[in-house]
Amino acid sequence: MIEFSRLKMLVVAGCLALTAGCMDSRGGPISYDKQLAAPDAPQLATLESDYKIAPMDKLSVKVFKAADLSGDYEVDLAGHISLPLIGEVEAANLTTAQLDQRLTDLLGQKYLQNPDVSVALKESSGRVVTVDGAVRDPGSYPVLRTISLLQAMALAKGTSDDANTRRVAVFRTIDGTRQAAAFDLQAIRRGENPDPPIYPGDIVVVDGSRIKALQKQLIQNLSILSVFRPF
Repeated sequence: MIEFSRLKMLVVAGCLALTAGCMDSRGGPISYDKQLAAPDAPQLATLESDYKIAPMDKLSVKVFKAADLSGDYEVDLAGHISLPLIGEVEAANLTTAQLDQRLTDLLGQKYLQNPDVSVALKESSGRVVTVDGAVRDPGSYPVLRTISLLQAMALAKGTSDDANTRRVAVFRTIDGTRQAAAFDLQAIRRGENPDPPIYPGDIVVVDGSRIKALQKQLIQNLSILSVFRPF
């Protein structure tokens, strides 16, 4: 039994040695450190009156004396919101005032007498940075100005344990087409590479390292073997 346990220890130690030589590295089909141009300017005029609702926007709808109809609604990818009683309503490419009138008309046709509806934009999809992949808190974060890649990582509470910090992709819409560039976050943190700007509307994806996940599992196994090793 003692020799068998020692053999297990040697196998795990050998695996750890192999993974140590294959740590996270740069690579992939996306070019590194590409200088992405500024994104297309959002088609906004006066936000309060001329802004056109877009898919993934979040709206606040309030119906006077109808709490079950009031709430926050997200515009789906097809450009609709779904409300109780009236179902799906097309919202994309309308101003908040136009959607207000549309909801008023629909509710007034069958369900409410002289409904009082108020629609407001709560969050614009064109004014958020989306951080996804191997981060601690993935999601879309409202931003009012240009930030840096490190600041985007901070919004998502940093990279997760299985992150490959040498492979971070930034996706941006430029001249109507989606473009991408890869960055070495490890080199940026060390001050070896510049910290690139991240604009509202950008999508940042951190690669996850399968090697790190394997190494973590091996370390856990090593601890278990150490505890149960007979003396």
